[in-house]
Amino acid sequence: MQKVIEIVDGVTRHPLYRMKEPVNLCIRKGEQTAIVGENGSGKTRLIDIITGRYPLLMNEVNYDFSPSLLKLASENIKYISFRDSYGDTDTGYYYQQRWNQHDIDENTPTVRALLDKAYASIEKHVGYGLTDEEKESAQLQRVALREKLYTMFHLDDLLDEYIISLSSGEMRKFQLTKAMLSAPRILILDNPYIGLDANTREQLNGLLQTLIKGMDLQVILVLSKTNDIPSFITHIIPVKDIIVLPKVKKENYIQQASIVRTDLLSEEKKNRILALPQNPDKQICTDEENNILLFNKINISYGNRHILKNLDWAVKKGEKWALHGENGAGKSTLLSLVCADNPQGYACHIELFGKKRGSGESIWDIKKYIGYVSPEMHRSYLKDIPAIDIVASGLNDTVGLYVRPKQEQYAICEWWMDIFGIVALKERTFLTLSSGEQRLCLLARAFVKDPELLILDEPLHGLDDHNRQLVKEIITTFGQRKDKTIIMVTHYEEELPQIFNHKIYLHKNK
Repeated sequence: MQKVIEIVDGVTRHPLYRMKEPVNLCIRKGEQTAIVGENGSGKTRLIDIITGRYPLLMNEVNYDFSPSLLKLASENIKYISFRDSYGDTDTGYYYQQRWNQHDIDENTPTVRALLDKAYASIEKHVGYGLTDEEKESAQLQRVALREKLYTMFHLDDLLDEYIISLSSGEMRKFQLTKAMLSAPRILILDNPYIGLDANTREQLNGLLQTLIKGMDLQVILVLSKTNDIPSFITHIIPVKDIIVLPKVKKENYIQQASIVRTDLLSEEKKNRILALPQNPDKQICTDEENNILLFNKINISYGNRHILKNLDWAVKKGEKWALHGENGAGKSTLLSLVCADNPQGYACHIELFGKKRGSGESIWDIKKYIGYVSPEMHRSYLKDIPAIDIVASGLNDTVGLYVRPKQEQYAICEWWMDIFGIVALKERTFLTLSSGEQRLCLLARAFVKDPELLILDEPLHGLDDHNRQLVKEIITTFGQRKDKTIIMVTHYEEELPQIFNHKIYLHKNK
């Protein structure tokens, strides 16, 4: 059977990017594969070898892209990385920018412009070596595919939006559509299901199955969550401790996969969290009904697009709220109002910590009580500084470290990094960490000041099964302390710790 990708005794030229053992790998025609492994195990490093980003010493990667007429790996392989899910790595982006529409340059590309460009980019290749009848057939197939993608992902409503205005789920749909339009021979997706609501995840699986059958597409998924392995996957490539293990059939892997145990957070660490003293300087005020948050008929719009409409919401001190809703329903926008990141909040009736928004408090007066992590925050963190400094930035609510912490503050950072199991990474720079390790750093950053209000916007993005369970237990233990209030967004019901007993569901405004 045709070998689409073959690596024999592959060793990268640069020693910093080598696996611990030479890579031997063969992916044959029709094999739909998933690369699985724990955070930091080397999954992305293997993908970088497959795509040619890390050249090999002697034996280069062998490709057979037939029946594609294109020859280059860059033409036949499309890779959507974890960070691509949040948009291009533009160092000019800051995480509040999505809410500050007046700061968006008018030359910022729209969804329509970028998708039209992706669609046009393959025009020069289509038709090469084909008969007129075959050209017409290929054209009709591409038009049908574009219409199917736009319909499935509801992109018609987003085409005139600036790219940086999209939610994380909408951004994922955009990136998937952009990659599909180029008609790749091999499509590599890093954790494609994160940020997508349940309905869209199901639709994505159906689309990939259709493309596999109808376009001779070869799919490689990079997965941290084993429950996300879809039915169309035939083979698993395990990666462990920077070693690529032999490829196995999916059913054999699932049978052998160990069940993630509970109680990953030791009793000693649980007791340490529970024993943290209350800080009298950080006790938040409430209104007469014990509300720390009160929204009254909130309306948020961008142009003709209504995100939130006549929303009422009250959160009392100590409550644990799960925030649900389909992609683009306004979940992150709602949280941006709570965190004072959205300037439209000052035109709304919002009461937070017993005060009406706009009554003289600064953004920092609000943020000092709040711990926060979100996809937008992960996107904006392009600072290649030591991991402990990333955690320390949470003490002053900055992106990056502008005030050198005191020694006792660094001790607190190490304390929380130990709780999250990443203290050994404290001197590693942020951009050298895996996406899952980065997420653990940002979670430690959210907890580091022991906030009274903890806001977790899809906190388990990109975490492996072990770390997902560990973080759930940390959230549960933290939430058992007196008067700690938590709001959490997730598209996976099983991600919610049992302490969450209040729910709000946002419906997308049409």
